[in-house]
Amino acid sequence: MAERPEDLNLPNAVITRIIKDTLPEGVAVAKEARSAIAKAASVFVLYTTSTANSLAQKNKKKTVSAQDVFTAMKEMEFEKFIEPLQESLEVHKKSQQSKKEQKEAKAKAKKTEVADKNTSFTEEGNTGVTIMDITETGKENGVELQNV
Repeated sequence: MAERPEDLNLPNAVITRIIKDTLPEGVAVAKEARSAIAKAASVFVLYTTSTANSLAQKNKKKTVSAQDVFTAMKEMEFEKFIEPLQESLEVHKKSQQSKKEQKEAKAKAKKTEVADKNTSFTEEGNTGVTIMDITETGKENGVELQNV
């Protein structure tokens, strides 16, 4: 839990960015107004969190789910925000899935690249072909294959 009430406020930079993105170009917002909006946003987040947590506890759950938040919004009489919130959540989930897939693809590409660096070369001898695998540590693993 927060040690001071100020610790529960949203960061001013975030509030300022939201205000700038929402209002038309050229509209000025006084410092006091930004502070009031920040406090109101913090109170809204805390109230929503508290309500959703109460719903989760009623259902004997320790984890607050998105459904608990949607139900809390309805209970708080903010029904008109539920649908946009659900849409935003879906966009967020798709974004997270895309990031995860990109990370996995990057890891797979790196693994393939390492495997390509460790390619084998061959040495021909009188009795057959020996394939040498030289890893990055310099260890050699030779396997002798017979000519067929």
